[in-house]
Amino acid sequence: MTWSSSMSSGYSSLEEEESEEFFFTARTSFFRRPPGKTRAAPQDVQKEREPHVYLSKEEVKEKIQSYNSSVTDKLKMTLNSNGIYTGFIKVQMELCRPITVQSSPSQGRCAHSNNETAFCLPNDCVNTLHISSTNTVREVIEALLKKFFVTDNPAKFALYKRCHKEDQVYTCKLSDREHPLYLRLVAGPRTEMLSFVLREHETGEVMWEAFSLPELQNFLRILDKEENEQLQILKKRYAAYRDKLEEALGGVWKPG
Repeated sequence: MTWSSSMSSGYSSLEEEESEEFFFTARTSFFRRPPGKTRAAPQDVQKEREPHVYLSKEEVKEKIQSYNSSVTDKLKMTLNSNGIYTGFIKVQMELCRPITVQSSPSQGRCAHSNNETAFCLPNDCVNTLHISSTNTVREVIEALLKKFFVTDNPAKFALYKRCHKEDQVYTCKLSDREHPLYLRLVAGPRTEMLSFVLREHETGEVMWEAFSLPELQNFLRILDKEENEQLQILKKRYAAYRDKLEEALGGVWKPG
């Protein structure tokens, strides 16, 4: 894969490469969210996967012409003579946990921890990628992380598609081998019809071997902190119950 990036321009370019092995990741909190509460908006629901419809070369050509005629931001698609087309997608970053970023990009992914910084990206951070119709979801995720010099394992993240239909918002996690530019072409250029979101994996099953030793140690610190917080909450709750019971008992046995 070759790619170029600019932190200020929000633009990257990539070509096809083999994807990495798939892993799962842990939640930010070790305690389950209350029922009915999700990380997305209340109307955000999971949508069943739609069957993939393969287009002929002529159909692709017509789709691209129609797409380009509707583009308002000059991010058009280009059809090559070999049938592969290139274009742009925008990806919104919705990450709950901090990401680890290299302070010195020239040192590569093996830079010492002293050259790494952890920080949280704002949810309104949107990146524009220039990709081809052969690029997969996994390659798009890798390009996004490289753009920010993120040292976290790309397999910890997932790409979602978000669709608006009948006054409701649908989200669906894309498989690693799906092609985002094809989805963009079929849906058209309007982000109201389709948008892409990068998130951490959400699963109850955790593959701990996907994490480095410092990350696992950090999870233990988080676990200890949350355990202490839960204990304090329980102690305060039972202390309040005890005070009310003692107050009630005092009222019952108070001499008249």
